[in-house]
Amino acid sequence: MKNIIGVRFKKLGKIYFFNPKQLKVKKGDKVIVETAQGEEYGEVVIPNRYVEDEKIIAPLKRVIRMANYRDNKHYEECKKIEKEAMKTCQKKIKEHNLDMCLTDVEYKFDNSKILFFFTADGRIDFRELVKDLAAIYKTRIELRQIGVRDEVKRIGGNGVCGRELCCCTFLSDFEAVSIKMAKEQNVSLNPSKISGNCGRLMCCLKYEDNVYTEKLKRLPNIGAIVKTEDGEGEVDGIETLKERIKVKFKTEDGFNYKRYDVKDVKIIKDVPREQINEEEEQNKKELEELEKLEKLDAEKDKLEGGEQ
Repeated sequence: MKNIIGVRFKKLGKIYFFNPKQLKVKKGDKVIVETAQGEEYGEVVIPNRYVEDEKIIAPLKRVIRMANYRDNKHYEECKKIEKEAMKTCQKKIKEHNLDMCLTDVEYKFDNSKILFFFTADGRIDFRELVKDLAAIYKTRIELRQIGVRDEVKRIGGNGVCGRELCCCTFLSDFEAVSIKMAKEQNVSLNPSKISGNCGRLMCCLKYEDNVYTEKLKRLPNIGAIVKTEDGEGEVDGIETLKERIKVKFKTEDGFNYKRYDVKDVKIIKDVPREQINEEEEQNKKELEELEKLEKLDAEKDKLEGGEQ
């Protein structure tokens, strides 16, 4: 077990663990920590606690000190420079006629570099822009192209549920989402209904995925033959979360339907799960494009991950 604290550098940013050594901190305290990028100013979101060794990525970086008055003033100065750099860079982008959208600026606490985040449809040759910015700020300049999810997270907005976007309120990491998740949750496969403000699959599809996956293992597929207290019938529908099924019985007048808890029926003959339904077929091209974009975003996140 190791004594750690959790620190965040941006609102809703990823939480990183640090070794506080002998320091006792509380939530909301400002600290100066050692990172792979140099010294950083962050806010404590998880106070001192002990965590199992296997849950920690070694080596654990240390907390240098509690932020003092000078640190707080310097942090405020960095924020002022960021606002000024934002305007300057936007002006330079227009001068160089670059097809890119600047979304954010980050001035490192140790003055080692300024990061400019932008979105663009393709690759951008920003070498001349970097030269201009370096001449103005006399420090290292780095431009980073970010994905549409990160852009929306920075801009903000409301989802189709009417609430503020998850990525703007509590979601610190973007996890991979797939069309398969929407299918297993019996959600409409109309791309406009399962896509978020960013044009990607909605992050909330991931939240209950483990529950649906586990429950579906215990449920027969539609079309399966089951034995009930009322005889043998065919599964006509499933209620995944309730673990209930609707069974169809053939009668002289047509069909009768009745619902049963899955624990009260015996599966006689199961059938393969329907792979493609009518709605999926209608939107096949758009769904394939959504899936492709998800994979590209996941690959990009994997390459950029692990930075602290």
